[in-house]
Amino acid sequence: MKRAEVYIHIPFCVKKCDYCDFLSYPSNEEARKEYLGMLLSEIRTCAWATEGVSVPTIFIGGGTPSLLSGEEIGEIMEAVRSVFEIEENAEITMEVNPGTLTAEKLAGYKDAGINRLSIGLQSAQNEELKLLGRIHTYEEFLESFKLAREAGFTNINVDIMSALPGQKLSTYEDTLEKVCRLNPEHISAYSLIIEEETPFYESYKEDEEIREKGGQPKVLPSEDEERAMYEATKKILAQYGYERYEISNYAKEGYECKHNIGYWIRENYIGFGLGAASLYDNVRYSNKDSLWLYMHGENRKTAEAISENGQMEETMFLGLRMDTGVSISEFEENFHVSMDEIYGEVLKRLEEQKLITRENDRIRLTEYGRDVSNVVLAEFLLK
Repeated sequence: MKRAEVYIHIPFCVKKCDYCDFLSYPSNEEARKEYLGMLLSEIRTCAWATEGVSVPTIFIGGGTPSLLSGEEIGEIMEAVRSVFEIEENAEITMEVNPGTLTAEKLAGYKDAGINRLSIGLQSAQNEELKLLGRIHTYEEFLESFKLAREAGFTNINVDIMSALPGQKLSTYEDTLEKVCRLNPEHISAYSLIIEEETPFYESYKEDEEIREKGGQPKVLPSEDEERAMYEATKKILAQYGYERYEISNYAKEGYECKHNIGYWIRENYIGFGLGAASLYDNVRYSNKDSLWLYMHGENRKTAEAISENGQMEETMFLGLRMDTGVSISEFEENFHVSMDEIYGEVLKRLEEQKLITRENDRIRLTEYGRDVSNVVLAEFLLK
C-alpha cells in the first residue's frame, strides 16, 4: 500500500491580513457551504482512492479553517476516512486563529480527530498585530491557547513573525519570552517577506529595496536589526528547550511537525481544495487557483511530470532546510548516480566556504550556512 500525506485548503478568512499573499478571501456562510460541498466531492472522487493509500499525516490549512464548525470539520474528516486508510498514530493538524475559536468548536475539532493545532499569533504586541491587520489581540490569543489546553490538545504550534514594520529587537524578544513561557510543543518563527500584490508591498516596497541594498529603511528593521532578531530566536528558544530542526521551525523533543517533514523529504502528498498542490509518483498536480474555476470548472487539476534534474534539485534544496540534511547514499540509491557526479564542484566550493559540512553519509548546512540559506540553496538549481 502506498503512503501519501493529505493537505486540505480552506480559503476563507474573516479579513485578509495586509501582508498575506495566500489564496484566501473574506466569505459569508453561504459561500463556505457551497465550497465545502465541492471540497467533499473532490475528496470522495479522488483518483488515487482505488490504489489503496495509507495516510500518515493530514493538515487542514488556510485561510482560517477555524471559521468552520466542529461538525463541518467532522464532515471533512469523514470524507477522508471514506477513501483513505488513516494510520493509527497519524498526525492531524488544523490551523486556527484567535478571534474565531470557542470551547464548543475546539471540542468538535477534537471529536473529529484533530490532534495538533497550529495557532497564528504572529506577535505578542497589540500595536504590531493591528499593523499586520490581524483580527485579534494578544489577550484573545491567550484565551484561545487556554481553551485549546482545556479541550485536551497536547500538541500545539504557535506561529510568530520577525522583521515587522516598526518592530524593535526588544519587542520581538518580549514576544519570544511570552510564547516560550506558555510552553507550546512547537514554535514556527518566520521573518516577514514583503510580497507583491499585498497592501504591505505598496506601503513598504521602497523600504524593502533600501534594506536589500544594505541601507537604513525608514520603517522596516534594518538588515542588522533583522539579523539580531534571527539570533535572538535561536538563543531564547534554545534556553527554553526548543531544538531547531528546520530553518524556521523549533520543537520540543518528539514534537517536530511530521507533515512538513514529509514535504521536505519529498513524500507523496495529495492536496484538496482551491489552489492545492499534490506530488504523487514524481508528478506534480495543481488545482485551479481561481475560486470560480475551482467551484465550476470540469477539470480542477493540471499535471506536470518532474524531470530527474528537478527531482534532484528538490532533494537538495528541500532536504538541506532540515538539520539532518541529505543522505549521500540515499541520493545515489534514488538517482543511480553519485551526488559528487552531479554537484561535486558546488559541494567542494560550499565546503571550502564553510557553508556545508559532510559527515556520516550526510550533507548538512553549517550554522553559518543556515544564516545565509537562501543563497546556499540556490546553488543546487541545475543549470
